[in-house]
Order: sequence, then structure tokens, then C-alpha cells
Amino acid sequence: MMEPSGDEPSPGLEAAVHRRHDGTFRWEQVEMLAYKQEGSAPFRDVTRQVLINAPELACELRYFEIAPGGYSTLECHEHVHGVMILRGRGSCLVDATVLHLDTNDLVRVPPMTWHQFRAGEDEAMGFLCMVNTARDRPILPTEEELSAMRQNPVVAAFIRH
Repeated sequence: MMEPSGDEPSPGLEAAVHRRHDGTFRWEQVEMLAYKQEGSAPFRDVTRQVLINAPELACELRYFEIAPGGYSTLECHEHVHGVMILRGRGSCLVDATVLHLDTNDLVRVPPMTWHQFRAGEDEAMGFLCMVNTARDRPILPTEEELSAMRQNPVVAAFIRH
């Protein structure tokens, strides 16, 4: 009987996936993608990489990077986000709370909760985000919802739209 070489999966098993990190927050064989289609929603200077898409785990692990002064879309949806800050500093809005974020901080964004991430003005912020593989599309706030959010001065000072 032939022993597996370590380069091939054992019979009946899927191959392991190993993608090396290159030291610049890029991974081998992982495409750098646009955050969203330009003009589809308000955002500035965000990229994404899908690191693991595992339907058998029912999750997708993504890396987002927001350039200095950039921000993600103000949105909500039915699915939950699990976020871990990997580099830099920034802040995020979750419902009516602004959280100041630093490397290794964790954030859970509950379902149907308005949220937005922002990098600081002087450095990029990169984070891992785990979501369900089967998930709904983001919902953008209506003018009425934006107006209601802006009644809170902390929220009004934070959001970019």
C-alpha cells in the first residue's frame, strides 16, 4: 500500500487549503476584489478578499481593508457579522453606538442593525469578517431612516452617506 506523500489528500478526504500570507495583508491565490460595485451604495476606499468560502461550514471568511479616511456602506441586513480587527485603528457604528476599534478587537453586528466601519484619518484598518454563506442583500437607509438616525448627535457626527 502506498503512503500519502502529504501533497495529496487521503482517499475519501478533501484536500486541505493553505494560502500563505505575504506580509502585506494579501494571501496567495486570493483575488483582491472591489468592495461593492461602484455607485451601488455610498462607500470610500474599501477592498475585500474572500479567504474561505466553506458551504460545509455555512460560513465565509473575508478580509476587508479600509484606506485612511475611508468607510464602508451604512447598511443593515438579516445576517450577523463576526468581525476581528487585524490591523490599524478605526471606529464603527453599531445601532446608535460608536465603538473605537484597535487591533485584535472583536465586534458582533446583530441582525437588522445599522452599521458602518471607518478607518482613522492616518492609517488603514483591516478586519476579518465572518458571515453565513447564504445571506441576504444589504439594505440601505431611506431618507426618512437617515433623518431619524441623525437626530442622535453622536450618530450624526459619525455616519458618512
